[in-house]
Amino acid sequence: MFISHDLKTALTRSVLISLFTWRRAADDDLLDDEERFGWWGDSFPSVADDRIGSRLWLLRRVKLTRQTQMDAEFYAREALQWLIDDGHCSAIEVISERLDAQRLNLRTVLILADGERLDINPDNSWQVTYAV
Repeated sequence: MFISHDLKTALTRSVLISLFTWRRAADDDLLDDEERFGWWGDSFPSVADDRIGSRLWLLRRVKLTRQTQMDAEFYAREALQWLIDDGHCSAIEVISERLDAQRLNLRTVLILADGERLDINPDNSWQVTYAV
């Protein structure tokens, strides 16, 4: 099956908004300061516990380790879960690639209900350089 340009554009925008909007830190998240950030609209969700964005921002000042890589994958999956819950996708793959001691790239592949795959890997969309 062919993914229409409009659907591809809408899904790509949805993924980028989901990954790059800062979700409020959970009560048990380790913070490097007192700021929990988050989108103000999450204070008044129309669906209980519905949140926008990801917690990838929590990794902005941590050392790049295997655990950091696993946390990045977890946060990305968490942020994109709504695409499955709302029936837009049947599955989501999050692939991380550690390029060196200071850089991690994330890529997402959406599996649509009809089995079609949409690889969302905009150049330089989420590449983080970590302090050594």
